[in-house]
Amino acid sequence: MNGTKIILCALHHGERDLAEELTAAAQRHRTEHEVYHVGTDLAAWSMQHTQLLNETAADYGLNLASPPDAASSDGMLATLRPRASEMVGHLPEPGLLLLRDLRQLHLAAAENSLHWEMLAQAAQATKDDRLLGLSSTCHPQTLRQMRWTNTLIKTLSPQILTSL
Repeated sequence: MNGTKIILCALHHGERDLAEELTAAAQRHRTEHEVYHVGTDLAAWSMQHTQLLNETAADYGLNLASPPDAASSDGMLATLRPRASEMVGHLPEPGLLLLRDLRQLHLAAAENSLHWEMLAQAAQATKDDRLLGLSSTCHPQTLRQMRWTNTLIKTLSPQILTSL
């Protein structure tokens, strides 16, 4: 497997995981409306990136499609998430949990951003317009995901960390 295929696999895995993490964080912090709504929207971007990667990778001899069971949420957990988010809102340190989640989301998006950049560089070196177009489409949204998490961390950290 050449380096480009490795990056495509890493990106597919990273975007799929980020979509799942964004969805889980949005559900966990459902009472924080911005986290819930924006997190859900940003998860949709990563799901779209995953689909675009599936389509593109097929042209490079890769099958990145997830098995159906792996992609679906566990019904029991999906049922419990809304109730858990309400309970988290009543814990003494829900803000710390939110900051931890935002940090994890930021790091996951940063890793994806580096992979998008690597893919773009490889595409330029090999004059592969399809991969360059894919990176040019998806990477700006990944950068936006990073800016959102960073902004929330900057905004929420002073209040959360000084109120403990």
